[in-house]
Amino acid sequence: MLRTIFGKNGTETPEPVKADIEGSVPDWLQGTLLRNGPGLFSLGDRTYNHWFDGMALIHSYTFKDGEVFYRSKFLRSKTYKKNTTANRIVVSEFGTMIYPDPCQNIFSRMFTHLCNAIPDFTDNNLINIIRYGKDYYASAEVNYINQIDPETLDTVGRANYRNYIALNLATAHPHYDEHGNTYNMGTSIMSFGGPKYVIFMVPSNTSGKEGHLALENMKQVCSVPCRSSLFPSYFHSFGMTENYIIFVEQPFKLDLLRLATAYFRGINWGTCLKFDQEDETVIHLINRTTGKAVSTKFYTDALVIFHHINAYEEEGHVVFDMITYKDSNLYDMFYLDNMARESEDFTKTQEKWSPPVCQRFVLPLDIEKDTPVDSNLVKLRDTTATAVLQKDKSVYCQPDTLLVGLELPGINYKFNSRKYRYFYGSRVEWSPHPNKIGKLDIVTRKCVEWTEEECYPSEPVFVASPGAVEEDDGVILSSVVSLNPEKPPFMLVLDAKSFTELARASISSTVHMDLHGLFVPQQDPQ
Repeated sequence: MLRTIFGKNGTETPEPVKADIEGSVPDWLQGTLLRNGPGLFSLGDRTYNHWFDGMALIHSYTFKDGEVFYRSKFLRSKTYKKNTTANRIVVSEFGTMIYPDPCQNIFSRMFTHLCNAIPDFTDNNLINIIRYGKDYYASAEVNYINQIDPETLDTVGRANYRNYIALNLATAHPHYDEHGNTYNMGTSIMSFGGPKYVIFMVPSNTSGKEGHLALENMKQVCSVPCRSSLFPSYFHSFGMTENYIIFVEQPFKLDLLRLATAYFRGINWGTCLKFDQEDETVIHLINRTTGKAVSTKFYTDALVIFHHINAYEEEGHVVFDMITYKDSNLYDMFYLDNMARESEDFTKTQEKWSPPVCQRFVLPLDIEKDTPVDSNLVKLRDTTATAVLQKDKSVYCQPDTLLVGLELPGINYKFNSRKYRYFYGSRVEWSPHPNKIGKLDIVTRKCVEWTEEECYPSEPVFVASPGAVEEDDGVILSSVVSLNPEKPPFMLVLDAKSFTELARASISSTVHMDLHGLFVPQQDPQ
């Protein structure tokens, strides 16, 4: 039953559809919520194996004068065009490897094998929407991004990071500073001197209009050598404070030799990620201005992370929060066969699925030379996180657990890189099917929730009220789908402070479950 909403082919709604409103959408809420996620899972007689393989479907919810309009379009990537032209899946994705037609002759098949030894990844950008300069791009974790028009959702351009900077992989979760500049990072696999992690910045005033891509003005902030030349760390996001970049080099690693030979071995790229539970997790702290890493080695136990929540500096410490796992089984949970299972099935086998844990780490910035070994260097009073000095002058960090069972975190982004109190997320416990959204008060450690039977809300997005001073003065937006055909999909609008429902905008079209997105405020007329 669950596969009917999580693994079923979606359809486009290319023209705006006016939603039916119950309740009242605040008049001040003016702009468009862009959402991205997988929406097409089979063509012809072929079906993808994994939910993260489905071809990207871009959604928009436009809020104007108390009304809501919905539209959606498939991303017209090269991958989409090749697949739809052939009416079958012909481009490999992370969890689905596609092989040449068996009727091809042996020479053609050998040539294809050689071309795939160093893979040119798909441009099926299904994870998030990124703003670079004045432009918006659908993104995944590869070297390609596709530019979209945020109003029409048309695919208007395609960019390859490698044309501007040596990157094979890049995150879909950048940061934006107070000036509108975009910071992001990626991995350079084929680089002189071995693989490196590269952090870069795209200025806020650049645009892709008239053939000039925003990426043309990107600047490299720094690079960090990988600890292992054959096993670079996988990462999905990173942290940023006023003065520092936080990069967590986790023991969830990409096996480069396995990646290069995946085609020959008959395995998908997803199997090239391996978690080494015997290894440690190293935390890199990099000065945003100088590009130089702090010399102290900070480390913690083996863990897996996908999403950072927020980070800030306080009284000589860097504080950062993220969602951690004790293993790497989360990716396996999203194979379509697993997603078709009911939540009760996951409960029975919960020892296999590690729950998300919201944890706080604290790094001391100034360590005096005469500090005794085994001293806890954390002086903050509102956390139990520790950072203990070792004999070799490294610092072993242990986190403070904030909550278990919240993922896809979001904050009031005006508090990004600042001390904050609240974050919002999807409540996921022992299945991949979120049926609640929550708001955590970090001070009280209390979580309030919104839930409704047979409903599955997407990642909550915070939009601040005009002139808001209090951190939770605003609304939460979440796209909700249902198993019940009598319940149409709707955009949920919650009061962020009380977590009570203000409105729901029901859509008379098919809406598919999505992943991440971005709210684009309405621009004031010039």
